[in-house]
Amino acid sequence: MNSELDTYARQGFGADLPLKPPYGLLIVDFVNGFADPAVFGGGNIPAAIDRTVGLLRAARERGWAVAHSRIVYADDGADHNIFSLKVPAMLTLKEREHRSAIVPELAPAAGELVVRKTVPSAFFGTPLTQWLTQRGVQTLLVAGAVTSGCVRASVVDAMSWGFRPVVLSDCVGDRAIAPHDASLFDMAQKYAAVMTRDEALALAADGGGRG
Repeated sequence: MNSELDTYARQGFGADLPLKPPYGLLIVDFVNGFADPAVFGGGNIPAAIDRTVGLLRAARERGWAVAHSRIVYADDGADHNIFSLKVPAMLTLKEREHRSAIVPELAPAAGELVVRKTVPSAFFGTPLTQWLTQRGVQTLLVAGAVTSGCVRASVVDAMSWGFRPVVLSDCVGDRAIAPHDASLFDMAQKYAAVMTRDEALALAADGGGRG
């Protein structure tokens, strides 16, 4: 890993990403189906959900803009796409299915945006960009599942739309640890700041900092 880090550093990757207020929080797909190892879950997802409970509480106390995302397909599957072709079980995530509902401990509060999507990114084809922009968000903290899939896709799009993504390493989870670790490494080198929940909250309390 040291030789790989040396290569990335020599080529100019992995620069610090300063945090800049105002802050927002995006919680990606922490729904019952991704919390259940028998459906789409496993790995370190339960631990990430537990850590996100305190994160969400802190974001609300600080008055941050908070958004959640869910994967939701039409009851008749009319909006099926390449994602559901590749992962057919995604079509079981319907509006009224238990597996598509946000886990109770992270249930959205009044005034928080809930984005419904049919592809990995919480930004693609949704009003999330405009909603965050209207609220002046500069730095977007990201939690959710899975690290190598919908989290990573959302982080890349957040960066592409001009937000400063901060991936909270202990608040994102994956059904397998190897892709989780690889994705954290990749996002830290190219797209985002990566740090723990408590590190990010401490920096945000100071009004900014280095990521």
